[in-house]
Amino acid sequence: MAWNSASFESILATVVAVLFAVAGVVNLAGRGAVKRDFARWGYPAWFHLLCGALELLSAALLLGQQTRVLGLTLAGAIMIAALFTLLRNREPFGHLAPALVFSALVVATVMVPG
Repeated sequence: MAWNSASFESILATVVAVLFAVAGVVNLAGRGAVKRDFARWGYPAWFHLLCGALELLSAALLLGQQTRVLGLTLAGAIMIAALFTLLRNREPFGHLAPALVFSALVVATVMVPG
């Protein structure tokens, strides 16, 4: 198989989709640490459910060729909000690092010509 920008874009979008799907499931499950974090950040008790649903929607949109731009737009908005929340609350780098990696992957997917 010859590597081209379209296949690389699809691979990168799939990786981002999987990461957002996992994050969505974690937020929807709302285990103790997730609920504690959202409460500490000042969000209502149901907010982790909204975040999880949006992350899953983003993941689904990323997998479709026709919906990828919308999925990347939603993923970018999610990451801007997450980074804002983490920075505003002065979270340690251990919390911030995954958000930076997710953000970098979203940007990389946008930058790959497709």
